[in-house]
Parts: sequence; structure tokens; C-alpha cells
Amino acid sequence: MNVWVAHSEVNPNTQVMNSQRIWLAYLILAGLLHVVLLSIFFFSTPVVWTLTNVIHNLAMYVFLHTMKETPFETPDQGKAQLLTHWEQMDYGIQFISSRKFLSISPIVLYLLASFYAKYDAVHFLINTASLLGVLLPKLSQSHGVCLFGIKNTEGGGWG
Repeated sequence: MNVWVAHSEVNPNTQVMNSQRIWLAYLILAGLLHVVLLSIFFFSTPVVWTLTNVIHNLAMYVFLHTMKETPFETPDQGKAQLLTHWEQMDYGIQFISSRKFLSISPIVLYLLASFYAKYDAVHFLINTASLLGVLLPKLSQSHGVCLFGIKNTEGGGWG
């Protein structure tokens, strides 16, 4: 326990994604992933866009919807330890700017991937499944619901 360390937030983990600097870093990392995949000479443009979409959505799912706990000492009696990062953000309030940004960005990436893949059936199905896999956990009806009844009871991925 950190003694003599104080912060104004009940859970500072909830305020990380509200910074527009974090949003910029997020966009730069997504762009960097795309450029790295483009530099692999044997990947075609549709494959690169589909891989960018799938890798982005998989990372977003893992970091926002499966990892529990918080890296900070919180005075909330351990309530945050049982929630994913998405459930902790903005104290569960829907339609806040950070949640809108993190919900719209996979949709924009999906539209780009579908366009550059020329709506090929295989790429379209892969991109759609990836989009649904990352958007469905973001719905308010999914708050506190575990996929297929699998619950991560071990805590999280922070430590």
C-alpha cells in the first residue's frame, strides 16, 4: 500500500483514456502497425488492411475487455479489481467522449479495410467478425457479462 500518496480520482485508471494525447498515441500506433504490415513485401493491400483490422481489434479486446484490476492503488475497497478496463472507464457511464472514440475507431478501421479489400467476401467476413467481436462487449447490455459464462476469476493482466 502506498502511504502518503494521494490523487483526486477514486480510480485513476478511469481517466487515462480521456486524454486527447492518449488518443493521438493510439492513432499513431494503429498507423504504425499498418505501415509495418505494408513493409512486408509479400502481403497484398487487402491482406494488410484485414490484418491491421484484426490485430487492432484483437489487441483492443484483450486490453479493454479481458484484463481486470487496476495498476494504481485505489480507495474503492477493491471494487475496481473485479471490473475490466472498459467497465472501469468513466465509471460505467455510456456515451462519454472516450467511449465514443474507442467505439468509433474500430468502425472506421473496418470501413477502410472493407473498402481497400474491395469488399471481397472472405475479407469482408473476417473483418465483420472481428468488428462484432470488439463492438459487442462495448454495449451497455454487456456490462459485467462474461462471454460463454467464462469468468476471469484470477484477476487480471496487470500483475
